[in-house]
Amino acid sequence: MKGFQIGVRIEHPQKLINEGQFGRKFANHPALGAADYKLAVHLPSGRGAYTFCMCPGGQVVAAASEEGGLVTNGMSCFARDGQNANSALLVGITPADFGSGHPLAGIAFQRHWEQQAFRIGGGGYRAPVSRAADFLNGRQTRRLGAIHASYRPGVTPADISAALPPFASEALRQAIPAFERKLRGFAHPDAVLTAAETRSSSPVRIERGENFQSVSLQGLYPCGEGAGYAGGITSSAADALKAVHAMLTGRGSVQHE
Repeated sequence: MKGFQIGVRIEHPQKLINEGQFGRKFANHPALGAADYKLAVHLPSGRGAYTFCMCPGGQVVAAASEEGGLVTNGMSCFARDGQNANSALLVGITPADFGSGHPLAGIAFQRHWEQQAFRIGGGGYRAPVSRAADFLNGRQTRRLGAIHASYRPGVTPADISAALPPFASEALRQAIPAFERKLRGFAHPDAVLTAAETRSSSPVRIERGENFQSVSLQGLYPCGEGAGYAGGITSSAADALKAVHAMLTGRGSVQHE
């Protein structure tokens, strides 16, 4: 098992992000397109929080892989011309948070919070959402404000802190104001937080040797994000290239008796 991340998707109007990054004078300049951002902070608790997989002009999408569990992700279409920007807003967790030393304890931890998000959303794969102002003040959201939620099939106003481990909720409450100081508008009262984002990286790693083959099953080349060796599209592709190179050069050839 290995550490991974847990958190939410945060949505803002793309116009707000453009103004925060480019200034009002240039925010709508056609040569600039939709602005993005990448933010990180080291918190007093020792945990880190950061944004990941930022999607300019995009939408929050459903990514569940099991019945009764709710997982969010994000995407942008090629034009990046959607009304909202969204990003994962994540807190780092370690095996010490899992509550068990079992090799698959991270997966059980992940599944628990995905199922909790499903229950809080009311079923039907509706996602629980909170306004940023409500979340920061420990209140349940009764209705959303000026910023709409892009997630489909739909959302349920709720207290999303119930869909996260308490330490993660507290870390996000510290991180959002810190990110506001770096990007004006990040802590907008009506920013939409959608739970839960749990699949930014794998909670397990399949052991492999220097030849890139599994140590327990020769001929199998675990690589990329799902195998625990990357944390994103680009790093997954790079890891896959290294695995293919190992095969082509003989570093990963299967040795027969």
